[in-house]
Amino acid sequence: MKKIQILGTGCPKCRKLTELAEQAARELGLEYEIEKITDINDIMAFGVMMTPGLAVNGEVKAAGKIPNVEEIKKWLEPA
Repeated sequence: MKKIQILGTGCPKCRKLTELAEQAARELGLEYEIEKITDINDIMAFGVMMTPGLAVNGEVKAAGKIPNVEEIKKWLEPA
């Protein structure tokens, strides 16, 4: 099971990133869990200074931008 973490305060960009991450995981047929991290101190603990951020299994993959579905799929695919 992949843990997809959305780092952001709930702005429209954060919601869009959530939608794209869910779409990518569904298209890959993955079991996943979405966790929204909205507390600024928790976001900064990831080392993310600009939102939205995306982490997979606790590892930050993007910050300060909205990656496209294909980029997200690359991060979600099993190694």
